[in-house]
Amino acid sequence: MDNLELTKFANIHAAIDDPDTAHLVIGLNKIVSSRTVDGLEVDAQETPDGVKLKIIVAEGTVIAKPVHMCFGLLQEAGIQEIEMDMVIRAGAKINVIAHCVFPNAVDVRHVMDAKISVGPHANYTYLERHIHSDEGGITVVPKARIELAEGARFKTDFELLQGRVGVIDIDYETTCGPDSVMEMTSKIRGRGDDLIKIRETGHLIGERSRGVLTSRVAVKDNARAEVYNKLTATAAYARGHVDCKEIIQGNASANAVPIVEVSHPKAHITHEAALGSVDTKQLETLMSRGLNEDEASDLIVSGLLS
Repeated sequence: MDNLELTKFANIHAAIDDPDTAHLVIGLNKIVSSRTVDGLEVDAQETPDGVKLKIIVAEGTVIAKPVHMCFGLLQEAGIQEIEMDMVIRAGAKINVIAHCVFPNAVDVRHVMDAKISVGPHANYTYLERHIHSDEGGITVVPKARIELAEGARFKTDFELLQGRVGVIDIDYETTCGPDSVMEMTSKIRGRGDDLIKIRETGHLIGERSRGVLTSRVAVKDNARAEVYNKLTATAAYARGHVDCKEIIQGNASANAVPIVEVSHPKAHITHEAALGSVDTKQLETLMSRGLNEDEASDLIVSGLLS
């Protein structure tokens, strides 16, 4: 695998060249390039179909620059399975930008199975950016189980930057300890015969824990979306919100199931779900300013996903 050939799609050359920025590039099942920094330990083992990772951020370590990870393959067909065990110890802070790159996919399957432990008063941000082919010949299955200790903060954001979805099946579940904060956000646009499945669950089991689940989905043509967001609260002063918005165009279809469960009298969770076509008033306003219907619709959808 050519390092430059893979990373040019992810646009992370500056990160790879910077000696103060940690990075890890995995092409199919090969470790192409890697660098660590003080306080960051990475054990990467190649497997027949992918890579097994053990990542530890030492106690009290604050990694100043985002850590860049690139997972992908340039082949039209293949399987990539990433198994990740990540531990952020007490008081540590890390921001990871994950570039998932499959620009030529015709028959590709990418599987991510992650176990994440965020220690007391630690902070972990994971921004996942995808580049797919225009053929939609990819199946992406990201799964994560996250545990937040007291005062921990966790934020994840999934976004498709280029290409068609193909099939995506997100399954994230977070358990929040006392005074911890969780934010999980997905922004995806589907077209053709794409299939989008999102299952995000948060459990607010610690006092004063907080959580937000946000989904923004737009589907057109014959694409389908299934969104299942669940937030539970079992502790005093836990606070949460579930927010799902979906825009449907053409013959597309979508369903959203926001579930909130509260089993403590001093906990509080709210939810909001909106499904439907592009707002008529917004559409008319934009068309009155010179845009045609398709241009106006695309602008509205882009605003939803921004």
